[in-house]
Amino acid sequence: MNGRKSECEGSTEAVPDALPDSFAGARLAMVNEQLRKRGISSERVLNAMLTVPRHEFVPAEFRDQAYADKPLPIAESQTISQPYMVAAMTQALELSGNERVLEIGAGSGYQAAVLSVLAREVISVECHTNLALSAQERLADLGYANVHVHNGDGSAGFPDAAPYDAILVTAAAPAIPVALVNQLREGGALVIPVGRPEVQELMQARKENGELKSRALFDCQFVPLLGRYGWSRESWQEDLRQPGRRSLRKRF
Repeated sequence: MNGRKSECEGSTEAVPDALPDSFAGARLAMVNEQLRKRGISSERVLNAMLTVPRHEFVPAEFRDQAYADKPLPIAESQTISQPYMVAAMTQALELSGNERVLEIGAGSGYQAAVLSVLAREVISVECHTNLALSAQERLADLGYANVHVHNGDGSAGFPDAAPYDAILVTAAAPAIPVALVNQLREGGALVIPVGRPEVQELMQARKENGELKSRALFDCQFVPLLGRYGWSRESWQEDLRQPGRRSLRKRF
């Protein structure tokens, strides 16, 4: 992959060559105001967020809002996550630079691009065919050559390239899918939102002695992880209709 060294002190990862753009100031403000001030402390993650052109991953009609402190809609009723959420989930993986990462839910490809700056290889699985194709094309055009997008049931992972050093899931599951646990390398990290439709907990887990040890980071809200080891559309909609839903403790 053609590129240049990251500006992060001590980092050796290559990132795609970038031309000056009119969003550079907005990207810097995003990093300083939305990320640093909220506790994102990893300089590698902050530098990746400063490097990746988020405006290239949002629909044209929302480009002027690309660096706003909120998620934005993309095709197939999906979203590109709020910048803070992308950074927080990425930081929770604690990547060192030599990992093979599995991402579940490619969406626009933005999260995969951020991961690609911080890891050796990124395998991304997207259930929506149109999103998978457009994300792969966009990532290739922007020079993120170490990302490979596949169309399929993300809840089942991607066993062909397992085991993975880290797994990041960008959709909400009712529980941590056993298929993903089985594809995680010993010592590997997994970050996933788990819970009901109206609220989930972002879980950070690590595989130790064959078992997954996890902790909740904060409350969040994601679109559903659909598939064999996730939600069905019917069960997600039915759960939305259930009374007695609890409120968010802390939503980003």
